[in-house]
Amino acid sequence: MISLDVNAIRRFANGSERLADIEAFAEIDSTNSYLMRKPGPAPGTINIAVTSNQTAGRGRHGKTWQSPPGSGLCMSVAYTFAARPDNLPALTLALGLAAIDALEELGASNLELKWPNDLVAMEGKLGGILTEVQNQSGTAVTVVAGLGVNIDLPGKLDFGLESDWARRTVDLKSVCVAVPSHEELAGKMTTYLLQAFGDYEKFGFATVAERWSRYDWLLGREITIDTGRTQISGRGAGVADDGALLIDTPESGIRRITSGTIVIAGSRKPRQ
Repeated sequence: MISLDVNAIRRFANGSERLADIEAFAEIDSTNSYLMRKPGPAPGTINIAVTSNQTAGRGRHGKTWQSPPGSGLCMSVAYTFAARPDNLPALTLALGLAAIDALEELGASNLELKWPNDLVAMEGKLGGILTEVQNQSGTAVTVVAGLGVNIDLPGKLDFGLESDWARRTVDLKSVCVAVPSHEELAGKMTTYLLQAFGDYEKFGFATVAERWSRYDWLLGREITIDTGRTQISGRGAGVADDGALLIDTPESGIRRITSGTIVIAGSRKPRQ
């Protein structure tokens, strides 16, 4: 079991003066659940919980996040906004871009994002993001963002209930020349996630929507999404300035999707 070095994580993180608290666990049920149980940090600062072994990790819609002990990084970041931002759901997409930035600085390549919260590489699932809201007194609101990244998986792994779309899983060992340590990965993620929270507080999602489209794994791909009320099929047509998924359907043209689960992700038209 890997014991993470908190001081090493701080050394790898820029902006550590805004890092209010960081805790590392040899094993924990869920880093997100842990931070959701704690009071949020002061506005503009973050609390972090990190581990290499989650026993009850969670994905979207109550699904599970499964990975063998020591094979990946599970970290959660709590950030308090002084006032609730407009269009808070699109924050997950902005944090996905921050994760991409961190991974690319560490030498990872061929990375993509699957709306709304998955990290993709080599047509497989590299990681995922889960955001939850913890309301504070007054106008402040704390968001807890959980990030799971596969670092070095022992052979094939079945995600079971967690993933409806991924045909396989991928780890950083497969997409990096040199595999980063857990501490370096956590530190770099801290740097870019902290920046993303601050930028979102000032500018929202619209300013990064075009950049997000460069990594859009669903763009041009035949997909079916379950909205909870119905299933909609068509080709991925990008994301709107507010983060909504756009689907070009044969029956009614472009449809906006603000919530749903991808149940089928097929072939992709070549990008122009």
